[in-house]
Amino acid sequence: MAWLKNTLDVIVSWATNTGLKLLIALVLMFVSFKIINWVAKRIIKNGEKKNLDKTIVKTISYLVKIGGKVIVTVCLIGYVGIDTSAITALIASFGVCFGLAVNGAVSNIAGGVLILVTRPFKVDDFIEAQGVSGTVTDIHMISTTVVTGDNKVVRIPNGTLANGNIINYSEKELRRVDFNFSIAYDADFNKARSVVEDILKSHELVLDDPAPFVRMCKQAASSVDIVARAWVKSSDYWTVNFDVLEKVKDEFDKNHIEIPFEQIDVHVKNN
Repeated sequence: MAWLKNTLDVIVSWATNTGLKLLIALVLMFVSFKIINWVAKRIIKNGEKKNLDKTIVKTISYLVKIGGKVIVTVCLIGYVGIDTSAITALIASFGVCFGLAVNGAVSNIAGGVLILVTRPFKVDDFIEAQGVSGTVTDIHMISTTVVTGDNKVVRIPNGTLANGNIINYSEKELRRVDFNFSIAYDADFNKARSVVEDILKSHELVLDDPAPFVRMCKQAASSVDIVARAWVKSSDYWTVNFDVLEKVKDEFDKNHIEIPFEQIDVHVKNN
């Protein structure tokens, strides 16, 4: 029974030394991760209270969370007694292989840094880029998350995003709403122009300065085209757009101003 006694001695020795350290390490890891998560959340909450830039606050919170957990994990591995030099060499080798395998990720990280430095947009901005339009909800080092108007979540790689055209609809406080209306040649142009001007000037969300603009822009094949422009706050853009379109149609009908539609005249010759 000597082998059983030796086995028990080894188990007891491991439990009182390495096993105890491992248990302590797991407890410390659990507590540390909880604290790191709490600190990351506090960074976001304090940033919101002080009205700091959401993009910077979220990025700092993300880096604190990831960096803190990596540091804690490496320290606890050393505490347990595992040789960290071998792990470091393994991580370095894995990093080289991983870097070769995901070469495109490097350009995305560079793009993420470029976006954070140049600031073409920030969190909560409405943008259009890479064929996608929506509200920016997160900016990470690899990709940017955009939520579209129909609530789709799109993640755009930062490499292509930083090197492409970006339209930011939220950066400026004011936007111009452009309209084009067509009327028949025998319709009263001055009356139509007056109707559109009155609608724009009477709308409570249309700004007086710059003043609304209404003029003839084109004499087309079957219609006279009127261009109308109005300045509004960016947040009121779509409300004014839909209101004016509906109101113009209604007023044109009331004033018997014909809106031409595409048609073809066919002449039949009989021999």
